[in-house]
Amino acid sequence: MERDTASAIERRLADLEQEVARLSALAEPAAELAADTADGGAAGSVVETATADAPEAATAGSDDPLWFVNELGRRAPGAVMMAGAVDTAAGPIRWQYGLMADGLLSEDWSDLARPLEALGHPARIELVRQVMRGAHTTAELLQLEHLASSGQLYHHLRQLVAAGWLVSPRRGYYEVPAARVVPLLVLTMIASS
Repeated sequence: MERDTASAIERRLADLEQEVARLSALAEPAAELAADTADGGAAGSVVETATADAPEAATAGSDDPLWFVNELGRRAPGAVMMAGAVDTAAGPIRWQYGLMADGLLSEDWSDLARPLEALGHPARIELVRQVMRGAHTTAELLQLEHLASSGQLYHHLRQLVAAGWLVSPRRGYYEVPAARVVPLLVLTMIASS
């Protein structure tokens, strides 16, 4: 299977998974989700929702600086979550993902090194940032100061695509998959805190 075809299939699969999660969240009341989690759902179980129309969530309890944490503790005690409501050039992204802390602590973390390692080079993290800011073509990305040659650019792009931080829906064009936008921003917050 050609790389472009495989990338297109992977992107479509990610889009479908996101849509299934969004529809599931709309069909399942939040109270059921909280009850399932509080009743001892499997350790490491996923609490994931993607909704396209949740702007009110961003302002809920805005007078409480810990409104997100307080609501999380009420609905899903023991869960660790990341969430975001971001407007991008490709459209709005409303995304949240969570796991139970017990499950996270019992897993083998060695598999996490590869995707994190892919972001561990200054040129690669800058490439991802530039793609998120709107530079999508190899011609645009070659203008970056961190890169001395097109060979270096393609080397770094291959690393980022292999780790899932970028996709290439067509030759010479790169984008951050919607499901990776919020995690990238969360990693940036973690690194800057």
